[in-house]
Amino acid sequence: MRKSVSLALVPEARIGDYVIVHVGHAIGLLDADEAERTLALFAELAAAEQETAREASA
Repeated sequence: MRKSVSLALVPEARIGDYVIVHVGHAIGLLDADEAERTLALFAELAAAEQETAREASA
């Protein structure tokens, strides 16, 4: 996802960095490995949610 956010709280962040965003503000940096693990977990959660929705509608 791409979104404009304030970097005032994380001035060391640069283009291409992964940051934790809360209500439009970057509040922390993540290294690439941690970001990839986090994104993989979000994908697993989305897949599980879709499966639950399919089962509920069956």
